[in-house]
Amino acid sequence: MPIDPDFQTNRKVSGEHNGHKVWSSEDSKLGIHGTNVAVDWDVCVGDGICVDVCPVSLYDWAETPSGEKRSDPVRQADCIQCLACETQCPTQAIKITPPP
Repeated sequence: MPIDPDFQTNRKVSGEHNGHKVWSSEDSKLGIHGTNVAVDWDVCVGDGICVDVCPVSLYDWAETPSGEKRSDPVRQADCIQCLACETQCPTQAIKITPPP
């Protein structure tokens, strides 16, 4: 199942990680990391396509509590809204939203 496009309405901020918000719901384990550049860690498979295609290198690798790697939008403020990561993600785990 892809990332919830309405996660900012349907979820609540449960904490912070590497300078960005983590959005959680009752059915999420790892949550959605980031706001304007959001990665659903429950959907992400850690294949790294987003890391490879991002022209401004806004992603870093992060480790989940179980030791798996996930893409982490640590420099989401640098996003140029090109949507390369969102369109290339094979599991549709990424949602790019223009900042207000």
